[in-house]
Amino acid sequence: MKNLLIAAACFFVFNSIAFSQTCLETAKEISPTLSTETRKIYETKLAEAKADYEKSPNADLLIWFGRRTAYLGRSKEAIGIFSKGIEKFPSDVRFYRHRGHRLITIRCFDDAIKDFEKALHIIKKNGIRDEIEPDGLPNARNTPTSSLWTNIYYHLGLAYYLKGDFNKSLASFMSCFNNAKNDDMRVAASHWIYMGARRFNKEKDAKRFIVEEIKDNLDIIENTDYYKLVKLYQGKLKAEDLLKEVGTEANALSNATLGYGLGNWFLYNGEKEKALKIFRQITGGNQWASFGYIAAETELKRIL
Repeated sequence: MKNLLIAAACFFVFNSIAFSQTCLETAKEISPTLSTETRKIYETKLAEAKADYEKSPNADLLIWFGRRTAYLGRSKEAIGIFSKGIEKFPSDVRFYRHRGHRLITIRCFDDAIKDFEKALHIIKKNGIRDEIEPDGLPNARNTPTSSLWTNIYYHLGLAYYLKGDFNKSLASFMSCFNNAKNDDMRVAASHWIYMGARRFNKEKDAKRFIVEEIKDNLDIIENTDYYKLVKLYQGKLKAEDLLKEVGTEANALSNATLGYGLGNWFLYNGEKEKALKIFRQITGGNQWASFGYIAAETELKRIL
């Protein structure tokens, strides 16, 4: 009996500890698939960022240290760096913005939402103005397409979307759209607005918005896949044509992005098996940190 009671007590303590663990502690992280050359470049830039910060420990350099760490798939380590930034520079909302992004990467959606909401609170309280956010991985024109505010609203909308709170997701993406300063950001926000509205059973509102707000021949620098999906929603492209583009190869960021939007299209148009096939294809690939992969993974958990 005594041994039984000890065993029961140990079981209780073990489970209490397990259930008290935070998402950050239990979350997994998967390193990205990088070529030898790309990995070498990333590691060199990370070493430079770390050295720069140690030489001059200011907020800007600490952010780059965290960002460069995250690009190598070391999300938890990056989160720790951004947390250090919050301790040292508590009114700098950029640390909440970047930590929230990496919390999404490791699937800690509730914690990410808290960070983005905190960032918005500080912005409103302190009257912080919007600013262009420099790219760590520049696009073909080396022209940043997002800003501090739009990134916060965008990622907050995404976190709510992944949680299945489509009402709050819509509100956040609308704020992103309304604050966007270029076609790339407006198209990206519109894509998620449309999907969220459809999932919120607002098909007519979704179609009216996407037709009225997004025109043809926009100057898109990097969000070409989102633009193709928007044209699908507008009836200007066919799902079958996009399906050919996705093909059977899941090991490409474009296919994860385009694939999730297409799978979602099939899902809310009553073609569940087509949707499941695409979601499984995406999650069988190596784009674990991409938003398309995370969303497809989330859908499979909801459906199955």
